[in-house]
Amino acid sequence: MNILVCDDDKEIVEAIEIYLKNEGYSILKAYNGLEALDILNNIEIHLIIMDIMMPKMDGMKTTNKIRETKNIPVIMLSAKSEDMDKIMGLNIGADDYITKPFNPLELIARVKSQLRRYTNLGSFTPKAGVYKTGELIVKDESKEVTVDGQLIKLTPLEYKILKFLTKNAGRVYSIDEIYEKVWNEPAYNPENTVAVHIRRIREKIEINPKEPKYLKVVWGIGYKMEKF
Repeated sequence: MNILVCDDDKEIVEAIEIYLKNEGYSILKAYNGLEALDILNNIEIHLIIMDIMMPKMDGMKTTNKIRETKNIPVIMLSAKSEDMDKIMGLNIGADDYITKPFNPLELIARVKSQLRRYTNLGSFTPKAGVYKTGELIVKDESKEVTVDGQLIKLTPLEYKILKFLTKNAGRVYSIDEIYEKVWNEPAYNPENTVAVHIRRIREKIEINPKEPKYLKVVWGIGYKMEKF
């Protein structure tokens, strides 16, 4: 699989390249956002590791641009560890976030986790996977979501959350349950991560995200997809 590593610190890029090549991945390198976009236009990429602070085009702007057309998993990489930076990264479409200095084993684990979700999402072919509530339709075979006939663009994690809740419309799930079902790992303080993804989904499927028709919060319990 092809992994694009984008960071203006060449030593970090080379170190990540060594770690991931040892795991059998093919690595492409970029040192700013413009170089990353050029590679994406010419080569099939399966995951991106993206630094935030870079010259010419930073990681936030680059990820936002990527999300206009592609659902490739993006792991944000930065020396900043404040919660606000993590939330900003998730808001513009990142799937995960890791801070420098990082443990190579943790980076490898996160890469494998994101690639596993991405490839499972692309290869899963259920027999009758069409889920509907009101005018929201999830077609799992083609991975298409429409609302009122309009195609909605979602990231892989957004799609998995929406499919899970739509498939089980009417049932309330706690934040921990949503995290464990979608991320396939034990929940550990998942509130911010789940809340950010839910907010992004609402912004895409709801006419008025502040007064949602479909994806609703059940205060003190969790979230549910309204059943129509």
